[in-house]
Amino acid sequence: MTRWLRILAAAAVLLGSAGALRAQNTAAQESRRAALQKEIAQLEQQLKENSAKSSNALNELTLVRKQISTRRSLVTESEAEVKRLADSIAVRQAEADRLRSRIGTMEQYYHRLVRNAYKNRDARVWYTYLFSSKDLGQASRRFAYLRDLSSQMNTQARKMKELHAALDAEMQHLDTLRRQAEAVKAAHEQELQGLRREELRSDRLVASLKKDKNLYQRQLNTKRQQVEALNREIQRLIAQAMEEARKQEEAARNAGKQQAQAGKPSQTQSKAKAAPVDYKLTGEFAANKGKLPWPADGPVVERFGKHNHPVYTSLVMPANNGVNIGLSQGAPIAAVFDGDVKRVIVMPGYGRCVLVQHGTYFTFYCKLGEVGVKAGDKVKAGQTLGRVDTIDGQTQLHFEVWKEKNPENPELWLRPR
Repeated sequence: MTRWLRILAAAAVLLGSAGALRAQNTAAQESRRAALQKEIAQLEQQLKENSAKSSNALNELTLVRKQISTRRSLVTESEAEVKRLADSIAVRQAEADRLRSRIGTMEQYYHRLVRNAYKNRDARVWYTYLFSSKDLGQASRRFAYLRDLSSQMNTQARKMKELHAALDAEMQHLDTLRRQAEAVKAAHEQELQGLRREELRSDRLVASLKKDKNLYQRQLNTKRQQVEALNREIQRLIAQAMEEARKQEEAARNAGKQQAQAGKPSQTQSKAKAAPVDYKLTGEFAANKGKLPWPADGPVVERFGKHNHPVYTSLVMPANNGVNIGLSQGAPIAAVFDGDVKRVIVMPGYGRCVLVQHGTYFTFYCKLGEVGVKAGDKVKAGQTLGRVDTIDGQTQLHFEVWKEKNPENPELWLRPR
């Protein structure tokens, strides 16, 4: 009896641990699915808003292809969920079968106990059984057997009741898992249908784009000119800010030397430390690589670096020194870290842009309609800088991160989603 109790206790611990792990995996999968579904909804909203403001098929294709990519990830998550549920059902079914087998074995044993008790129900039979013993040892053993028979029957009946309850709970869990599996399969089928619709939409846009290569070549040239102008302006502004900082530091050092010669060392030290570049902030910014908050809540529709044209693959698109984040009209744009607003400018194809300095690092926020800060303002992480605008049929934030004169991939600086 003790041995079976130990086995049942160990099995309960193992099942509890497995259940906790399954719960953690389920929560993680549900979180990923919710994030993907949110991104698809955001992209769909942008497609609806932008289609009313622009007939630019390339912009629409970019969003649709991003939506397809996200939908495929969602389909993959659904397939993983279906498999997880199937595995859980198989484990639970095996446990139910094991319980049934154990109950069957115990019932056979219990029936033997009942039969023996029935045969010995007459007290005279008990006495005959005892007095027919060969010796006192056998009589003692027979007496112990008869004494324990009733106790064994009660114990066996209780254990069978417990196993039946465990089996009932297992079957209820199985029914719940099967219902969940059916719901996930139905959602999976809807996601596949959505994916097929989006792929057809993409095919139609590609066919439309292929009709006039010259038109899109001209648009590409215009875009390249705008990107190059923006890059030159950012480089100029950063170089200007760094040069101003260098001159101020040099002036502070010279003033310190003059005051030291005049016998005022304490004032010299004070001014020498008043460096215009906040190197402490530089270190804090660098230490937060991969942890910065996102400037806006939306999907990345164009990543850092060079990309080929989505249709005319021999055409290389202008290099993107940042990322483009798809948003709804008027969405708020927030600073990703504490810093100083250096410039607010307006650029063709990019609307209003805000340059924020964080020591020797800079962040750049473009395609804003309204701006709530000005040059010289100090801003905190999470503070709203302005709101995104729709420019050339696109409602996107263009966001860049620079280390002095070198652009860096913003996604390496922002916290993982």
